Amino acid sequence: MAWNFLGADYLLHLIIMIGIYVMVSASLNLMIGYTGMLNLGHVGFFGIGAYTSVLLTHPVYGLGLPFSVGLLGGAAMALLGGYFIGIPSLKLRGDYLAIATLGFGEIMRAVFKNWQSLTRGPLGIPAIPKATIFGYTLATKESMAMVVIVATLICLIVLWKIIHSPFGRTLKAIREDEIAAISLGKEVRRYKMTALCISACIAGIAGVFYAHYISFIDPTTFSFSESVIFVCMVILGGMGSFWGSVLGAIVIILLPQPLRFLGFHADIVGALRQILFAAILITMMLWKPQGLISEETITEEKETKEKAAESGTA
Repeated sequence: MAWNFLGADYLLHLIIMIGIYVMVSASLNLMIGYTGMLNLGHVGFFGIGAYTSVLLTHPVYGLGLPFSVGLLGGAAMALLGGYFIGIPSLKLRGDYLAIATLGFGEIMRAVFKNWQSLTRGPLGIPAIPKATIFGYTLATKESMAMVVIVATLICLIVLWKIIHSPFGRTLKAIREDEIAAISLGKEVRRYKMTALCISACIAGIAGVFYAHYISFIDPTTFSFSESVIFVCMVILGGMGSFWGSVLGAIVIILLPQPLRFLGFHADIVGALRQILFAAILITMMLWKPQGLISEETITEEKETKEKAAESGTA
């Protein structure tokens, strides 16, 4: 009976973490896969959402406001962070944009670490209150898993609608040839800024749920290595593939889990996890650079179905 309980508890934990990271991966894919903007500082938005919500809702180190205020505040502050970093950085392209976003992520980590009067710095913020929805406290993993699943589905539906709208098709055009998009009269900078703000907002929402689930955050949670993991999810699943970003998050969460049962020290497990992610990146670049579910594969399958339908009609 005890083993069954532990198994269910562990499974629920994985479901919650997968839901949170699917939101992050899908939002990052909107920038990298669909708009062609390499963002290496996505963890900054993740951290802004987490810290904002905690500082608004924590009864000791914050204002003690309801979780709904923390959720909206975290999403709004992450969106604002995306807007302000977009003003200077969207003038850049390619590697220069990647370096600018990497700098943003490191700046946010430095703020979390050094603004000790607000964030407690390296000490972190403990005893973060559980999320409360409509007066119901998500004190159990079952309730948290249900809410995270709903939130993830809502974010995925929003992203699906965006990607398959004229706005999303314009983002793909910008990715393929920005100059051609400009020549067609598209306000490329406005489209990029909108995509960045949407991506940042969803990452902020994921950060809110992460903080209130884990119940402790500190600056090391939002390091550059976490950004690398986010990028790994997108590359592994397939850049520009909607379902690829979902699959990439699932694989990245589940793949290192067996390391927990090998009896190694936690520090060794962490190092092995980083080595494993690096090996995945190298392997994917050599074996299948388009990812597990590439955009081309989806297009080919769609064309095949359309041809089959046309043949059946004929």
